[in-house]
Formats: sequence, C-alpha cells, structure tokens
Amino acid sequence: METLTLEATQYTPEIHMDPAGTVSIVGKSYPENTFEFYKPVMEWLNNFFEQDDIPELTVNVELIYFNSSSSKLFFDLFDILDENNDTTEITINWIYDEENESAEEAGEDFIEDFEDLTINLVTKEEE
Repeated sequence: METLTLEATQYTPEIHMDPAGTVSIVGKSYPENTFEFYKPVMEWLNNFFEQDDIPELTVNVELIYFNSSSSKLFFDLFDILDENNDTTEITINWIYDEENESAEEAGEDFIEDFEDLTINLVTKEEE
C-alpha cells in the first residue's frame, strides 16, 4: 500500500495518508466537486482496512473552514472509521483554533454523532 499525498489548493486541504497508520487533513475544504476530490481518499481508506495486518490509525483533522458538502463527506469518512473501529484502534484528533467556534462546534457534533469513535477536541497551539 502506498502513501497518498494531495497538495493543498485555494479550495482544498493538504491530505497525507501514510500506510504506517497516520492520516492528516489540513486547510480549507470547499472543492467544486467534493466527492470527486475526496474519492482517492475514501478508496485509500477502504484499502487500508482491507490489509491483513492493520496498524493503529491516527487521523488528524485541522480544517479552518469546510462547506456543507465537505461536511457530508466527513460523515461518510467517519462512517468508514466507525465500521472498522472494532478491529483497529482508531484515534481522531479534531484540531481547531480556539477563536474558531464553528470548527469547535463541528468537532463536538462529530463526537455526538459517532459515540463509539475516540474523537479528541484539540486546541491548536499558537505559533
């Protein structure tokens, strides 16, 4: 299985998916065609869980802004994680700037909707 890296653009986040067990999604997410943009991400994730020896998985999500279609996509992504939570130790770190209340609230919503997943709300350290 290979690493998947998508460079950030004005409308899309930087995504890095490492088969050693880390996923990073950082930036803004409002692509013109959300499901087309995230298609390789979803395929990679499904392939990751088809491996024989699956390592732990840590997913770090640090989104400044995302639109409603991206929100729907993240629900689908979290569904995949939730479906595999029994066989793989999965940790999701929802990283947000303390001044970005909508990002914090989105993280809280995911915690409510995916009670079986370990989702940590992490306040971003100031640089």
